Amino acid sequence: MIGWHWLFAELIGIDHDGVNWALSIIGLVVVIRILLIPLFVRQIRSQRKMQLLQPQLRELQKKYKGDRERLQQEMMKLYKETGTNPFASCLPILLQAPFLFSLFRVLDGIAKDHPRGAFQDHQELFESAGRAKIFGAELAESFLTTDVLNTRIMAAIMVIGMVASQYITQLQIMRKNMPKESLEGPFAQQQKILLYVLPLVFLFSGVYFPLGTVLYWLTSNIWTMGQQLYVIRRMPAPGSEAEKVAQRRKAEKARRKGLTVAEPEEPEVQPGQQNGSTGEIRRQQPKRTSRAERKKKR
Repeated sequence: MIGWHWLFAELIGIDHDGVNWALSIIGLVVVIRILLIPLFVRQIRSQRKMQLLQPQLRELQKKYKGDRERLQQEMMKLYKETGTNPFASCLPILLQAPFLFSLFRVLDGIAKDHPRGAFQDHQELFESAGRAKIFGAELAESFLTTDVLNTRIMAAIMVIGMVASQYITQLQIMRKNMPKESLEGPFAQQQKILLYVLPLVFLFSGVYFPLGTVLYWLTSNIWTMGQQLYVIRRMPAPGSEAEKVAQRRKAEKARRKGLTVAEPEEPEVQPGQQNGSTGEIRRQQPKRTSRAERKKKR
């Protein structure tokens, strides 16, 4: 973070303490999230495996409905055989926790006029961080530790933004990038718990965080949201709504280029057979033939 501050001080000037330190915190987030990209890829792969395992997990639930201990054993065995980690989605948050806690301690030390970390050897930088403000709100103060109304308003806005971005990111995964059959079972229950529990945790803990720490987490959530949107658009989960949208987008692009697009095949239905999804009686469609075959018949 101090390295980023040096860079922005050279580019913007040393008189802009608030902007320089705010951008330094954002730069810290960028570095950490770039380093976490391999873990994010692993997380996506693990989530895909969990989605594919849903039919087998439901079978285990039916088979060992009255034996919870045996059910847990069989589920753990299945996870081990397939190399799946049901808690992989929590790893990025857990790995960021030490950085978040360290930043909290450093900013808390600034508010209490007690330098911590590298600031112990850089008194001038410590004083600069103590003067840092964004929109009149001190980065080292929190919602509960300040008496300045402007700082409290800014803290409340940033905490709400942090909670909302966390909720939206998790919601878009469940609505767009999960097959319908994956919305049932233990994995779906885990996702639903995270959908509501994590925002509540950040809501109640955010009022204790210094503004700089809230800025860190808000930036990290925005990064996650953008990263997730890219994955949903470019690599949608099989059978999800996002995959259908991607197929339609790909077909439309091919039509604009004048390429032949293979239409999805309809399930074969015998004469007088009922459609399983609507219950309608459908006629058997005539078999498609090429122009050359029709000409040959004539």
